[in-house]
Amino acid sequence: MTKRLSVLLTLLVALTLVLAACGPAATPVPAPVVTEPPVVVTEPPVVVTEPPMPAVGSPEHPIKVLFVPSVDANIITTGGEVMAAALNEATGLTFEVVVPTSYAATIEEMCASPTDTMAFIPGLGYAIASQLCGVDVAFKAVRYGYPVYWAEYIVAADSEYQTLADLEGATWGYGDQGSTSGYMVPTVELAAAGVTPGEQVQTGGHNQTVTAVYNGEVDFGTVFYSVPLNPDGKPIFTYEDYLAGTITDLAQYEIPAEALANCAPDAEGKKLLCDGYRILDARANIRTEAPDVAQKVRILAISAAIPNDTLAFGPEFPAELRAQIEAALVAFAETESWAASIGSADFYGWSGIMPATDAEYDVVRAMVTATGYEIEQ
Repeated sequence: MTKRLSVLLTLLVALTLVLAACGPAATPVPAPVVTEPPVVVTEPPVVVTEPPMPAVGSPEHPIKVLFVPSVDANIITTGGEVMAAALNEATGLTFEVVVPTSYAATIEEMCASPTDTMAFIPGLGYAIASQLCGVDVAFKAVRYGYPVYWAEYIVAADSEYQTLADLEGATWGYGDQGSTSGYMVPTVELAAAGVTPGEQVQTGGHNQTVTAVYNGEVDFGTVFYSVPLNPDGKPIFTYEDYLAGTITDLAQYEIPAEALANCAPDAEGKKLLCDGYRILDARANIRTEAPDVAQKVRILAISAAIPNDTLAFGPEFPAELRAQIEAALVAFAETESWAASIGSADFYGWSGIMPATDAEYDVVRAMVTATGYEIEQ
């Protein structure tokens, strides 16, 4: 019995093992998947930096010296280069001579380039530029002791015109509407006299206006007037005489009639001389082309005094550089080279410079306001 039970248990164990071997295999448990975060490569932002602006007055950024085109542009350029070289030698700064196409263009350039412009500009231009963008005056011109100048009305010597009233309906020649003596002052004075000119001809400059009168292309012209010199080289009347009110007759503004008949350019063609007297108004500027200009073109009238032309700086011009240039200009005005530059009678005829203040040009601003004049004109 016991033996039979033992055999039976052995068979059951064997059968169990066989069934286990034939059963489905155990499903393996997958190992956990470890995921690494993605590596993000970031490039540093690209910063584009503009190269620094060259310093004002460097060869790469020259200071622009602007000259209004009131006389021949070639004369301005040549004389301006003499000044630029002298200023460069004194300061080490670099200058570029620029002759804009008009008075208005000169003003616009100063306002558009406030940090690097300086300009030799008449009172009217300065008055407008200072109001538009803050252009600031440094010096005013002195011509043979005069800090003022005048406009003159000129006609042909044989013209029937004798007074401003006679100019009613006459053809008027002038250089530029931005010119103080050539246009603005005459506009105000003619209106005050009740005179309405006829056709108006813009000639392009003082020289061209004298030429137009000389050739009979216009009935009258308006240009700048400077006091003539006597044979001793001194003005025929002084600024003190003028202030004292002793210069009241037109004949006092002109050289003696007997000398006027003998006017001619000197041997070098640099002066218009009349028996030792020297004419300095706009007529003298065409002496080589028209040697008899003084005999063919006479003065009809002289305007009220006008504050002299200015040397002004852009509104944001560096103060340190401005001080250097001002000192150099004062020194340059004392040299012989000055006469080959802005001191030449063919250029602007500045015999010297004096410090100027903005308030001195209030009279011009009042004129601008009274006439409604604008730069676009």
